[in-house]
Amino acid sequence: MGNKSSLLLREEEIGQIQEETGFTANQIERLYSRFTSLDRGDCGTLSRDDFLRIPELAINPLCDRIVHAFFVESSDDRVNFRQFMTVLARFRPPKSNDKRNKLNSRSDKLRFAFKMYDLDDDDSISRDELLSILHMMVGDNISQDQLISIAERTIVEADQMGHGTINFEDFCKALERTDVEQKMSIRFLN
Repeated sequence: MGNKSSLLLREEEIGQIQEETGFTANQIERLYSRFTSLDRGDCGTLSRDDFLRIPELAINPLCDRIVHAFFVESSDDRVNFRQFMTVLARFRPPKSNDKRNKLNSRSDKLRFAFKMYDLDDDDSISRDELLSILHMMVGDNISQDQLISIAERTIVEADQMGHGTINFEDFCKALERTDVEQKMSIRFLN
């Protein structure tokens, strides 16, 4: 399943993906194997439903936002392997000697995280967007009043310009002491 010879990667493609993402050839081959196993239709692309069949992702409270991130640059609600790898590269642990790949830089990781909260893609996080994300994360474990209080306090503390929303600069400032590079990293096996 998902291993048709027409979908095999060529060495030149592996080299290009290595250059673009910073993954090793072994990691690319392993991730390609995972990609093809998720590709139930053997068409060389993944749909939202293909992602939703990943058990570890399906139980994540932010599942919809994570899946959405894979489709931001897709025009047809399908993701090819290159697009898949570009999103995964953002979760690759940074290496101090790796200056050429910026997909996993601090600023790119922060931009990616910001977009998770910016539900309407207007480059700001409103109280309602923050409230929606908080609700996704905690469900009914916290009362609506407590969630509203948390959202409002977060906006007040992070909003440097007094607009009542959090822009990207506010977001970065609020997280300046957080080790985003490590907290937004997944170890990919070689």
